[in-house]
Amino acid sequence: MKRLLSPVALAVLAAASPAAAQSADEKINMVIAYSADECPKAQPGEVVVCEILVEEDRYRIPSNLRYSDDPANVARARQVDEIKYVGDFGAFSCSPAGAGGFTGCNQKFIEAAYKDKAEEDAVRFGLLIEQARQERLSTIDADAAAEQERVEMIEREYMQRLEKERQGELPGEGQTPPPAPPK
Repeated sequence: MKRLLSPVALAVLAAASPAAAQSADEKINMVIAYSADECPKAQPGEVVVCEILVEEDRYRIPSNLRYSDDPANVARARQVDEIKYVGDFGAFSCSPAGAGGFTGCNQKFIEAAYKDKAEEDAVRFGLLIEQARQERLSTIDADAAAEQERVEMIEREYMQRLEKERQGELPGEGQTPPPAPPK
């Protein structure tokens, strides 16, 4: 009769098989690389595990540190902002406790507005300048053609007047000369 192994025994055997393939003196080298060329070749008795990352991430802070909630990874400026108003009461505090606590509310509103304005990306002067430039350039060809037409018309009128004056008689040209005085 054949004996079937229990699921627990199968799991133990499956977990033990990779460990059994490795010898006790085998060295494991884990490397982060940005191309396959950077991965080192495995030496005898060594296993090389090479993780290839995107080139743009080469000089970035690793993602496990970037998105960490660890208090050690919080910027000093943010820590200062968090404790700025701890225990703040009385005048200029914007709190319901203490005399004059309401007087600091306007200052907090102003600080919040400036913070929002600094982080806002809706108004960009470069974009507004580029739009105005495109608007001006869209009509520049039509304006230049109209100006050129006006200048050419003025030149034609001038040339017609000049030609008319050349064709006309000079003063005193069509008259008979006065009689010569007697001698």
